[in-house]
Amino acid sequence: GLVKKAHEISILCDADVALIVFSTKGKLFQYATGSCMEKILERYERYSYAERQLITPDPESHLSWTLEHAKLKARVEILQKNQRNYMGEELDTLSLKELQTLEHQLDSALKQIRSKKNQLMYESISQLQKKDKALQEQNKSLSKEVKEKEKEKEKTMTQQAQWDNQNQDINSSSCLMSDQALPSLNIGMNYQTESGSSSVENEAIQQQNRNNTTIALMPHWMLSHL
Repeated sequence: GLVKKAHEISILCDADVALIVFSTKGKLFQYATGSCMEKILERYERYSYAERQLITPDPESHLSWTLEHAKLKARVEILQKNQRNYMGEELDTLSLKELQTLEHQLDSALKQIRSKKNQLMYESISQLQKKDKALQEQNKSLSKEVKEKEKEKEKTMTQQAQWDNQNQDINSSSCLMSDQALPSLNIGMNYQTESGSSSVENEAIQQQNRNNTTIALMPHWMLSHL
């Protein structure tokens, strides 16, 4: 029955199945898909060994990790001690040579710190100088624009004043011409009137002279009939 079930499972699940059964009397019963019992057992051993490696750590590997942890812990303690020494703490346990070494390390660190500080200060000053130069250029440009606008404004005001003066001169000239034109017209009219009256008088005189001449030339008998 087990062999039959194993065969059905291999067909239904499309899987490689191997079955090994020993009876109570020690008789062997086996089944393997495709008669590949050795290949199936080899695969089983390979995967089961990989699982054991993941689950059960290697003693040698565990020992190496323990040693590595101890080394790292000792290294951390040394670094913490050096840090305290750099802060001026726990100096009583140091020898003269160790103190000289510590002093040399601190001097070297101070030189590096000063160098870095000077570099940053120089960069900051350089940036400030660049900003100051840019602001000066901007100020010059703005001052130039203001001067140009003031010149344009003065020019416009000057032109406006000239135009106003010209308009005033033109208006004054027009008024003077109007005032002078009226007397000339009156004089002309008076002259025409006077000349007209004198011409009438001349004509009257001439007519009187003609009449006198005519009378003088007429016969005496005609004079009595006038």
